Amino acid sequence: MDVEKSALIVVDMQPDFMPGGALPVTEGDRILEPISRLMRSGRFRAIFATQDWHPAGHISFASSHPGRRPFEAIELYGRLQTLWPDHCVQGTTGAELHRLLPTDGVAAIIRKGTDPLCDSYSGFRNNWNSRGERPRTGLAGFLKERGIAEIFLCGLARDYCVNWSAQDAVEAGFQVQVLWDLTRPVDPKSNESVRGQLLARGVHIIGSDQV
Repeated sequence: MDVEKSALIVVDMQPDFMPGGALPVTEGDRILEPISRLMRSGRFRAIFATQDWHPAGHISFASSHPGRRPFEAIELYGRLQTLWPDHCVQGTTGAELHRLLPTDGVAAIIRKGTDPLCDSYSGFRNNWNSRGERPRTGLAGFLKERGIAEIFLCGLARDYCVNWSAQDAVEAGFQVQVLWDLTRPVDPKSNESVRGQLLARGVHIIGSDQV
């Protein structure tokens, strides 16, 4: 690991994804303290954070589709779209970055899911839109401008936003490490599938004690 060329990306550590939130990830709160310590460790040239930031009535919300329930799937723009409970709505406390995170050291916060007609799991690119495109968020450019070659990912949720961010980061040309113990999944049954997907794309899966 070359500190001068490495960055930590903290994915969607927001109250709505914590126990008691609108879309809780089991044990999501358990990784807050170790992530905060890692952010203060001085082991990275830069730290970035992503933030789910949906407008009210977002197309990914089950409430936007009469008769549908959260966690059902529909076809959207020719692909499957999971429908979610309303969560991380712009301007709400559940959408804020968690207060325990030392955000004063964050170089940039990438807000995603801001297009009301398109979901966004990855910190690097939106999901597919009606034109069959996945628009970039600009995060890859921020990293490359700072000479970053290797990124370390942690946060929520392992099977969605961390997974998609890691795969898109590899495609963008970065060496990618997922800090497995500093992530948690929406669906614990997905762990082996997610691990296989990441390894197949060249992502390294490590523990935070290896940083």
